Amino acid sequence: MADRGQTSADVIKIAVLAVGGQGGGVLTNWISDLATRGGYAVQMTSVAGVAQRTGATIYYVEMAPKTERDPVFALSPSPGDVDVLVAAELMEAGRAVMRGFVTPDRTTLVASTHRILSVAEKQVPGDGRSDSTLVEEEIIKASLLSVCFDMEAIATNAGSMISASLFGGLARSGALPFDNVLFEEVIMASGRGVDQSLAAFRGALTFDENAGRTDDIIEVKRVAGPAKLLEEWNALLNTAEQVAPESRDMAIAGLRKVVDFQDTAYGAAYLQHVLDLQGLDSSDQGFRLTTTGAKYIANAMCYDDIVRVADLKTRASRQDRLLKDQEASRDEIVHVTEYFHPRAQEICGTLPAGLGGWIERSPKVFRMLDGLVNKGRRIRTDGLIGFGLLWFVSSLKPYRRRFLRHCYEQAHLDRLLKAAHDARALDYDLAVEVLSAQRLVKGYSDTHERGQSKFAKVLGALPLLQGRDDAAEWLRRLRDVALKDEDGAALDGALATIASFVQE
Repeated sequence: MADRGQTSADVIKIAVLAVGGQGGGVLTNWISDLATRGGYAVQMTSVAGVAQRTGATIYYVEMAPKTERDPVFALSPSPGDVDVLVAAELMEAGRAVMRGFVTPDRTTLVASTHRILSVAEKQVPGDGRSDSTLVEEEIIKASLLSVCFDMEAIATNAGSMISASLFGGLARSGALPFDNVLFEEVIMASGRGVDQSLAAFRGALTFDENAGRTDDIIEVKRVAGPAKLLEEWNALLNTAEQVAPESRDMAIAGLRKVVDFQDTAYGAAYLQHVLDLQGLDSSDQGFRLTTTGAKYIANAMCYDDIVRVADLKTRASRQDRLLKDQEASRDEIVHVTEYFHPRAQEICGTLPAGLGGWIERSPKVFRMLDGLVNKGRRIRTDGLIGFGLLWFVSSLKPYRRRFLRHCYEQAHLDRLLKAAHDARALDYDLAVEVLSAQRLVKGYSDTHERGQSKFAKVLGALPLLQGRDDAAEWLRRLRDVALKDEDGAALDGALATIASFVQE
C-alpha cells in the first residue's frame, strides 16, 4: 500500500501567546529549531496583537514527523484544536481559555503565573487588579495537563528573558517527543546570552513546587549607613516593638517608607501616631484600627511632591533599573529623557510656607508664575546639567517641613486622625473605615486634587452617618464608589442617597 502521509493525529499544534518584550518570537524560533533537529517538518506563523495590552501576539507552530510527502499545515490555531498552549502571563492564559484554545481533553498548558497589569486594571483609581487566584484555578481546570508557576521570577534570577524559562516549562511538560538534551542544544545554538538562557531553562525544568512559590520569597535588605543614623534607626525599631504583634509588621513597613521619605525624626512622629491609635484599640478587635492606621498614616505622610520625584529619579537604583529594562550594559551609552509639566501650585508648594502662601493669595502674581512654568518640559538626565538640576531639587529634602505643601499635607493628616479618633468614641468599625478613606488620596497634580476632593466629600458624610448601626458599611460603600468614579458623578449620587434616607 502506498504511503498516504500524515494524518491529522500526527500533527502537533502549539500556540504561544506573548506580548511585546517577552521573547515570543525567540521562543517560537526555538520550538521550530527543536522540531527540525528532531526530524520533524515544521511551520510557524504569527498574528500580531492590536497593541501591547489589548491583544497578545499569537505565534502558531505545527509540526509532524517527516515522510515522503510534504504535510499541509494550518496558518492559525482553531478553538478546540490546540495540543500545547504556552502563555507568557497569567491573564493571557485566561484569555486563551475563554477563546477555546485550551480544552480539558487535549491541551497541555504551560503558563507563567506572574502578572502584567492591563490598562483596564491600571486606570481604576483604587485597586483594580483582577483575582489572580481565581484565574489560576480556572485555567488549571480547563487543561488536560498544566505546568503553571512564576517563570518570570526564574528568568529574572537567571538574568534572562521569560522565553527561556517558558522553554524549560515546555520541556518539563513532556508534551513534545524530544529529549531535554535537544532542548539545550537549541539554546546553545542561538549564540546570544546562552549561559543565562540555560540557567533559566534549567531553573524552570527543575523547579520544586513543594518548596514554595517563587513569588512568596521576600528579600530582606540589610540597612547600611553612617553610624549615627544607624543608631537612630535601631532606636526606632526598638520603639516599634511597643506596637502590638498583630500590627507590628505593618508598622515596620510604614516606618521604613516614612524614614526613606524624610528622616528618622519623621519616623519617630509616625510611630507616635501609630501608638496613639493603639491606645484606642484592643486585642478583642484584632488591633484592626492600629494595623489600618499604620498603613494609611504612612501613605499620608509620604506624599508626592517635586522633591520626592527628583529624589527617586536621581537614585542609583533607578539607573540600574533603567539599564536592566533596556537590557543595556554599563559600557553602552543610554540616553534618558524625563518629562515634567509643573504648575504654579507645585512651585508654590516647594517654597517656604509664607512666600508660597502669599503667591497663592495674590491672583495676579499666581497667574504670572503659572504662565512661566506651566509648560511641558523634557530634561535629559543622562547629562551633567539635567541630572544636576534634579539633584539640586532633591537636595531640598531636609527643608521640606518648612514648605507650603508640607503644611497642607500635615493639615490633611491632622483632619484624618481627628476624624478617626472622634469616630472611635462611638463606633470602632467606623473609625477603621475613616482611616481607610486615605486610599482616595494619591498621586500628584490634578490626580492628587481629585483625590483630596473625593476624600473631603466622603468624610463630609460622617455627620449624617454617625449613630447609625450601618455607618461603617455606608462609609465603605462611599469609598468604593469614589475609587471607581472618575468624574465624581456616582459619588455625588451616593451622597444624595444618604442625605435622602437621613432626612426621612
